[in-house]
Amino acid sequence: MKRFFRSMTIPASLLILFSISTLLRTNAPDRATLDRTIPPRPIDDDGKPGPDMRPSEWAMEQRLFPHGTADPHAYTEMIEQAKAMRETRTTRNMEWEFAGPTNIQGRVSDIAIDPQNPETLYAGAATGGVFKSTDSGLSWVPIFDDQAVLPVGDIAIDPANTSVIYVGTGEANGGHNNLSGGGVYKSTDSGATWSSIGLGESYAIGRIVVDPTDSDRVYVAALGSYFSPTPQRGLFLSDNGGEDWEQSLFVSDSTGAVDFALNPQDPSILYASFWERARYPDFGTHLYGASSGIYKSTDRGESWEELSAGLPNPDAEPVGRIGLAISPSNPQILYANYTDGSAIIGLYRTDDGGDSWEEVAPSFDLSETAGFSWYFGNIRVHPTDPDNIFVLDVGLMGSENGGQTWPILYGYDYYYQYDFHVDHHALEFFPDNPDRLISGNDGGLYISENRGYNWTKVDELPITQFYEIEIDAINPERLYGGTQDNGTLRTLTGDTDNWHRIFGGDGFYCLVNYHNPDIIYAESQRGNLAKSDDGGYSFYYALDGVNQDEPTNWNTPVEMDPVNPNIMYYGTNRVYRSENGADFWEPISPILASSSGGRLGTITTIAAAPTDPQVVYVGCDGSQVWVTSDQGQNWNLISEELPYRWVTRVAVDPFDAAIAYVSFSGLKWNSPEPHIFRTDDMGETWTDISGNLPDGPINVTRVDPFYRELIYVGTDVGCYYSDNSGQTWQPLGEGMPIVSVYDVKIHAAERFLVAGTHGRSMYKIDLADLTPTEKLDNETQEHASLLRQNYPNPFNPSTTIEYHVPQTSRVSLAIYNISGQLVREPVNRIHSAGDFEALWDGKDESGQTVVSAGKYLYRIRIGDHVETRYCTLLK
Repeated sequence: MKRFFRSMTIPASLLILFSISTLLRTNAPDRATLDRTIPPRPIDDDGKPGPDMRPSEWAMEQRLFPHGTADPHAYTEMIEQAKAMRETRTTRNMEWEFAGPTNIQGRVSDIAIDPQNPETLYAGAATGGVFKSTDSGLSWVPIFDDQAVLPVGDIAIDPANTSVIYVGTGEANGGHNNLSGGGVYKSTDSGATWSSIGLGESYAIGRIVVDPTDSDRVYVAALGSYFSPTPQRGLFLSDNGGEDWEQSLFVSDSTGAVDFALNPQDPSILYASFWERARYPDFGTHLYGASSGIYKSTDRGESWEELSAGLPNPDAEPVGRIGLAISPSNPQILYANYTDGSAIIGLYRTDDGGDSWEEVAPSFDLSETAGFSWYFGNIRVHPTDPDNIFVLDVGLMGSENGGQTWPILYGYDYYYQYDFHVDHHALEFFPDNPDRLISGNDGGLYISENRGYNWTKVDELPITQFYEIEIDAINPERLYGGTQDNGTLRTLTGDTDNWHRIFGGDGFYCLVNYHNPDIIYAESQRGNLAKSDDGGYSFYYALDGVNQDEPTNWNTPVEMDPVNPNIMYYGTNRVYRSENGADFWEPISPILASSSGGRLGTITTIAAAPTDPQVVYVGCDGSQVWVTSDQGQNWNLISEELPYRWVTRVAVDPFDAAIAYVSFSGLKWNSPEPHIFRTDDMGETWTDISGNLPDGPINVTRVDPFYRELIYVGTDVGCYYSDNSGQTWQPLGEGMPIVSVYDVKIHAAERFLVAGTHGRSMYKIDLADLTPTEKLDNETQEHASLLRQNYPNPFNPSTTIEYHVPQTSRVSLAIYNISGQLVREPVNRIHSAGDFEALWDGKDESGQTVVSAGKYLYRIRIGDHVETRYCTLLK
């Protein structure tokens, strides 16, 4: 039975760390019911996340598998390799074109306002770099794209010289898709140029503060590496503007500084909060510990004492992340926001500079929080009113009487009603009007003119974080994508500022029927698949027949057969197949992915062969790769020669089902490891084709639908291609920053590629002039056209295609739909020289089924000569 509901958005906070998947996959309740029935995520007794939380570690789990950690220099080395390849590229000039969206954004990690010119704003994106506005947020330009790392933790402006800006790279929020940084960067010309100034092994920066009385004095709170215990964490200070650094306070190799406050009236008085956070070999994460706490210095960081009077005792109760804020108008007043391994455990205030503290709001008063408050943790105090405070969590909570009451409790209900996104990370007050605020959250930027009671969205930030993308084959201007925090998005016009949500949750796979664009599939976290028959205006869940007790990946693969769009594949720990467009599913495999060592034991990728409907390849999170050559009756494990790594994608050659490519995630551990392989014999043997690619995760692999020698990969450091079947690699195009590319799709008929980045929205690039090296070097390309236009055209029921063969050669004439899937191959044989013709009767390869009306491509390959033309079948 179909269960209908209107498109909706469920914020990331519900999806990352709650057990929503079981709820959605069994009941499909309406939004009002959803808001009240989702249970909190479980936490084990030792503070480590329970099994249902582990999908929230998806991004890092696959990059750290199987070691549970990584070389601390892995990202830095990978980025340097990417930069070197860009500088030495020898390929033709190809430019990326930004495709949007700008009106639906992604996570903002920090905001800074120029204290001398409040119209100048800086916004740090979680994985997208730094943006600058000189018109109070009406327009934005990227100013950090040429740097080695784009994840931003904090931004600080020198209050005495606002042309000096510091950026700490690497988020300190500790979430599932927080990427490491590369230290601190400094600009002395308002962001026009940047210099790396050290702390490169601190990786995650929580706060940077410049002494208002001494511009050379800079403090940095560094959380440190997520991957392993290291001493490069704690509070650092510099007396020469970042040229040199000394560690002012170190607590332990698993405890880093996450927040910092300086007394503006007496800069010798400092406060720092420390968070004990450790990752385990089984991929769990310890989110609290006895060394978490608040420290105070009265001598500019020469010595420190831990504050405890009235505060939670970390030896007796779980203490995790602690947010700090000092009142600018009365710096004896500070607030501390305490969390444990899940929620806020109390908000505390001191009126005597930290000598004593009182709880002003217990956790149950802060009703718009969730079970992962450590992901937020910040608190802010109004510049002139020490009782006007804001707690940043899933919801934004504001009090005007020091926490006694909370008239602002803006969470899910406010989000649904007013589109003020949840999951808050940043909030700043405009210096010329402190009742004017700007907020940064998982949905971008918002501005309030009245102390936070009402909010207006700020557009134009291209920082959307895509997981999977899609191109409408019939309407190529229509782009789709599943995103972190913002559901499944699409544009109907192709305009960068004209996107809208069609499905809620964190968005993942999205597919459009290549014969009927009104049939759309969208997916939220952990495989919650839905189908629309009306062009995306309403959806019903499409999992009938799937065993709901089987594990599913955070990004569950669902694929459409390349020849028949009604045939689909879905992966749990086994493969399911549908022959009626996901209305019903049947298992076609035994369990192929098994759970061990902290892994979920799920399928991560499925690929059906375009030339043989019997052949399907599957990859798993535990390194297994399987293939069936009889539509699932028998499965062969073909990964014995492959690395023990998380499989990200399998791609099948468009002309030969025995040729396939498999790519892997995984950061460097000790020595370099290959990340992409090719088989020519259906997995009996494999060849490493990693070549000169940067040594890091490959998130997606695609084979060009027309030129099998052209291979495209999306990595954590950009998009690359090979024009010789993987012998060598080059960066694809210019104009896209070094950013994680999670998916790429190719529109076969129009010859363009779209890249879905995780932090800088979508880009597209024209492939019209991109051909294999062999084709470029072949003199036959100078010959006149050998392929004629079909006649009649349009046609019904059949058409004739004429072609000329200049010398004895192997000739292939193939028909494709506009998605690039092979429909029929009327000719594949050796021809002597001469003129020939072929008849296409509008049927598929079986010769029995008449294909749908529409536009088709026919391509001829005569030796190395390739030509393509179009024809139209009428009904």
